[in-house]
Amino acid sequence: MFALLKKPVRTPRKPPETVRRTLDVGSRAMPLTIRENSRATRITLRIEPGGRALNLTVPLGLRKREIDDFLDRHQGWLLTKLAKFTLENPIRHDGKLSLRGVPHRIEHTGSLRGVTEALIVEGMPVLKVSGLEDHMGRRISAFLKKEARRDLEALVAVHAAAIRKPVKSIAMKDTRSRWGSCSWDGNLSFSWRIVMAPPVVIDYLAAHEVAHLREMNHGPQFWALCRELCPRMEEARKWLKQHGSQLHAIDFD
Repeated sequence: MFALLKKPVRTPRKPPETVRRTLDVGSRAMPLTIRENSRATRITLRIEPGGRALNLTVPLGLRKREIDDFLDRHQGWLLTKLAKFTLENPIRHDGKLSLRGVPHRIEHTGSLRGVTEALIVEGMPVLKVSGLEDHMGRRISAFLKKEARRDLEALVAVHAAAIRKPVKSIAMKDTRSRWGSCSWDGNLSFSWRIVMAPPVVIDYLAAHEVAHLREMNHGPQFWALCRELCPRMEEARKWLKQHGSQLHAIDFD
């Protein structure tokens, strides 16, 4: 007689965990998200755009002590990287905020009614903001969204006409992971924060997403088209790499 073969009992794998905590980095209390990844072979630490939070990816089942040791060893690295993010929020009366690369002094008018507008006062760029002082951030962000849409709609129209591709829609978002995106059916989206950057950077972002209407990749043909649409592409990319995180760091809430 043949013996009955018993199937080995498999212990179900523990699903990856996500832990949220706070990490003290110098004088800052940084939100830290720790995610287990079954495919990870090492610990990966990333700073979110704007320097507002930290993300840590760890191998499955890594002990807390090992995670803490890793974070302790990288305190110096974090202090150096986070030093470029200002701790002072510019969204206040007499603060400075850039519009199309030009620093504007924020002036809270004290009036409960009125529109937010960029003006030249005695030869100096000024951003006048009405309403309650507690609502300044909300009013300024709404103004920036409107200005960004105006700029980007005009630039997209020019670049799309140049490559003879239709655009279905344009949306303004406050994304952290990317400055813009293009869907396969012609929907473009942009981070409205880009309107704080110099005009050449805004133009590059519009050209970049429009180029995706023809080339849905980042291959050589895509970059050649992008450079054709925006000849100062390299200058704009360098600016974004050096200063883009500063735009994400501004808190409008």
